[in-house]
Amino acid sequence: VEESCLIHIKTLFSMGAMTTTSVYCLFFDGYETLDAMGPIEFLHRVTDVCMRYISVAGASENGGSSVKSAQGFTLKTEIVESLPPGSILLIPGGIGTRSLVMNNLFLQNLAKLVQQSQTCLTVCTGAALLAATGVLDGKPATTNKRAFEWVRGTRPQVRWRQKARWVSTEKFYTSSGVSAGMDMTLGFIADQWGLETAQEIASRCEYLWQNDPDTDPFAHSAEFESA
Repeated sequence: VEESCLIHIKTLFSMGAMTTTSVYCLFFDGYETLDAMGPIEFLHRVTDVCMRYISVAGASENGGSSVKSAQGFTLKTEIVESLPPGSILLIPGGIGTRSLVMNNLFLQNLAKLVQQSQTCLTVCTGAALLAATGVLDGKPATTNKRAFEWVRGTRPQVRWRQKARWVSTEKFYTSSGVSAGMDMTLGFIADQWGLETAQEIASRCEYLWQNDPDTDPFAHSAEFESA
């Protein structure tokens, strides 16, 4: 466990708190920066949450722990093979998903993490990676509307919803493109920690939360060529 998380956990125990929630943010080469950093900003503000920044074998072209976003940010991650009980898994999208949906090593490792997670959140084309593991077959989900046809083509067994800001079913949350992940994350926080907590976080970040998952002003973008 990273030192910051150890300090956080020790502090909680000294205050009499019994548990902490670990959020594992999965990174890979070519991830979309805001897909990850928007949700991270909100989740980091939840009391008793510990953030972990991870990758798995197959996520990086260099085979190491350093990954680079589509915008050129390099991030050193913790390479993991499993998640502990009660974990939340966050999967961003980005141009890197185009090759990873065909990367068997990556998908095998991802499938294990998804199975072990208590809740799994995807942003944008991160839904294509989750869908490639088979866990969304027969379930409703959504994704970036400008990449909608590509994502649907990668796994037609999923009940892809063209008009949705985000969709939640069972333990899975999937959002539309980029900034929609922030709305979804606040929706998840409201479900887990209460509406007041989500509203307070949005206010502190000076963010205008679109809190209706069925309101999707960008649904028409699905008619456009995939970005």
